Amino acid sequence: MNERACGRACSAGLGKHPALATARGSTPQPVAVLALAVALCLLMGQAAAQTANPAEAEKPVQLQQLPGPASPPLTITLQDALDRARKNDAHFLASVTDEKLAHEDSTQARNALLPSLSNSTQYLGTEGNGKIPGGRFVTNDGVHVYREWAVMHQDLSPNTYMLTGYHRAEAAADVAKAKAEIARRGLMVTVTKNYYAFASAQRKYATAQQAVGQAQHFLDITQAAEHAGQASHSDAIKAEIQFEQQQQAFDEALLAMESSRLDLAVLIFPTLTENFGVVDDLDSPPALPPFSEAQAMAGRENPDLRVALETVREADIDVTAAKGAFLPSLSLDADYGIEANDFAFRSVVKADPLKGPVPNLGYFVTVSLNIPVWDWGTMRSKLHQSEYKQQQTRDELSEAQRQLLANLYSSYNEASVARASVDMSRRTADLAAESYRLINLRYQAGESTALEMVDAENTLTLARNAFDDAQVRYRVALANLQTLTGTF
Repeated sequence: MNERACGRACSAGLGKHPALATARGSTPQPVAVLALAVALCLLMGQAAAQTANPAEAEKPVQLQQLPGPASPPLTITLQDALDRARKNDAHFLASVTDEKLAHEDSTQARNALLPSLSNSTQYLGTEGNGKIPGGRFVTNDGVHVYREWAVMHQDLSPNTYMLTGYHRAEAAADVAKAKAEIARRGLMVTVTKNYYAFASAQRKYATAQQAVGQAQHFLDITQAAEHAGQASHSDAIKAEIQFEQQQQAFDEALLAMESSRLDLAVLIFPTLTENFGVVDDLDSPPALPPFSEAQAMAGRENPDLRVALETVREADIDVTAAKGAFLPSLSLDADYGIEANDFAFRSVVKADPLKGPVPNLGYFVTVSLNIPVWDWGTMRSKLHQSEYKQQQTRDELSEAQRQLLANLYSSYNEASVARASVDMSRRTADLAAESYRLINLRYQAGESTALEMVDAENTLTLARNAFDDAQVRYRVALANLQTLTGTF
């Protein structure tokens, strides 16, 4: 109510108020008349404020957001989000690092099978005594001794000629590679869930915004009908309650959308930002393959099964290595160079100068054969340990195979039900929209109640949100199935 209307109401009230009415032959007191007029105007102004349109009084909640750059927001697809997450997720990067480390261990184990070459240069200075040419230390044959050796070493232990160390390193590298694949597929599920949670939150925000508009429209037509005497005051109250509830739901939808945006931003960006949007492709999901094809893919591509298989392989190699410890080991060292009193190819030996210059360059070979005889049963105990671990890994492989099959059936059934739920939810949302349209027309024609109108609005909102949830559920179910089968 504006000031002019308030003035007119005050004037009308003053004329009709019994305390202010002019008595026969008397004149009202000016001060009392003014005071009562002001009080009446204030009361009527409060009443007008209470009956004003709540849409003018309610304001949307302002959420605190990160300061964004001046550049336009990025548009991220699901594949972009996956690529970005693989560059930023610490858990996935740790698994990739483990894979690289295991690969280097395999390279080192392979190189350990080959002969090693090294070079050694030494000078041995001995204090002389003036009488013995070899000096004061019996190990030297002169006061000055020079050594320049090229050394080749080859270990011919059972670990070498049975290749157990190299094969075990290869198996460990395959295990690390499979675990990195597990981490990659797990990250795909996490990113998919957060990506489509954000896309669904955007849809729910739009639905809530539309619901606020519908509630506002319902409130307007109800108030107009009440003023025209065609609707009761209870209908106007119901419409106002509905509007306030939809406004609160709109604020909650806004909060959910911004929270899901932050959850996705943590995964895909090195620095936290909200300056991005996602491509909503919920309406074009990939098809679910036949179960026989999914089962075949799981048998070929499942990383959990590969981890179990390679772990069994490691245990088998450990048993072989423990048995090889009972066998003899051979080592070979070949040295070529000089060890003389002068750093030269030919020189006079100080201990026997009468022989004249003799050749210094030559070789010597050391061959060692080690045969285990008795160690108080330590090697046999290690063999038993490796056999126990071998049996344990085989049991774990059997369980992994059973668990894979159970997970495959469960994930495939979940995806099938989720796909059917998408179709049913889409039809339900269409029916709810048509029902709201018809009831809205009936209410405006006076053939429907306010309760039916409110129920139609709430049903439409719930149906649309359920449809969005069903689409997200199907996408997440496909991602979980692909952790078992690989991408299809």
